[in-house]
Amino acid sequence: MDYSAGSSLFPLHRCKTIHLVRHAQGIHNVEGDKNYKAYMNPDYFDAHLTPLGWQQVDNLRKHVRDSGLINTIDLVIASPLMRTLQTTVGVFGGEGYTDKTDVLPLMVANAGNSYRAAISSLNSPPIVTVELCREHLGVHPCDRRRSVSEYQFLFPAVDFSLLDSDEDTWWKANVRETKEELAARGMKFLNWLWTRKEKEIAIVTHSGFLFHTLNAFGSDCHPLVKKEISKHFANCELRSMVIVDRGMIGLEQSTTNYPGKIPSGLDLPSDVADEKSEK
Repeated sequence: MDYSAGSSLFPLHRCKTIHLVRHAQGIHNVEGDKNYKAYMNPDYFDAHLTPLGWQQVDNLRKHVRDSGLINTIDLVIASPLMRTLQTTVGVFGGEGYTDKTDVLPLMVANAGNSYRAAISSLNSPPIVTVELCREHLGVHPCDRRRSVSEYQFLFPAVDFSLLDSDEDTWWKANVRETKEELAARGMKFLNWLWTRKEKEIAIVTHSGFLFHTLNAFGSDCHPLVKKEISKHFANCELRSMVIVDRGMIGLEQSTTNYPGKIPSGLDLPSDVADEKSEK
C-alpha cells in the first residue's frame, strides 16, 4: 500500500465517530494481573467493579462532561457484562435517581455489589447492549454473563432487546474462542455499526476485544497509526476515532449534502466553459 499521501477525503455520511472505552477495574483484574490462572476462579463470575474501578468511573464521567463529549454522543453501546454495564451507566448516565421522577433508573442502588446510589436515566444518551462486543468468549467465568432478566432488574432503563436469548448461549465452559475468531467477531461488530443511523457512538467494552479488533481493523493503516490504535487499553481509558465506510456498507444518504442548481439554470464551471468556447 502507498503511504505517501498524508490524508484522504471521504464523504461525511460515510464516516462515524466512535469513542472506545475499556471498562473500569474489575475484581478479576486485581488478581488476574498478578497470576493469569486467577481468571479461572469461579468467584469472579461476571466480575463487578472494585472500589478503585468506581473511582475511575467517576474520573471519566467528569472528563466526558468537562470536554462536552456527553452532549455530542447519540448512542452508547455496552457489552452485556456487569463490569461494562456499571462503567457505562456510571460514566454516561444521569445524576442520582429520585423516586419523584417518572422515568426508570439506569441502575438500581447497590447493583452488582457497587455500594452506589441509583443512577437516573434523565439527560443520558440511549444505552443498548450488544453481544458482538463482548470479551474473549469461553472458559473464564468472569466473561460469562447473567440472564437478561437479572440484568433488566438491576439496569431497568438499559435496552437489552438486541440480545438473542435470556441465558448466555455464547460462552462455553470448555471451549475458548481463538484470537482469530475474536478479531472476526470484532470486524462483524464494526460492520454492524453501519446499520445504525447514529453518527457519534460510545462503545464500552473489553481489553481483549479492543486489542484484537483494532489490530485487525488497522491492517491497512500506516504502521505508526496501526501501532497507535491497537495498543492495549488501560482500565477506563477512552480513545476517540473515526471509522470510514469504504465498502459502501451503509446505505443511508447524506443529510447535509445539497444538490445545488435549484432552480435549474446554466451552471457550467469556468474551465469547462473555456474548453467549449475553444472548440
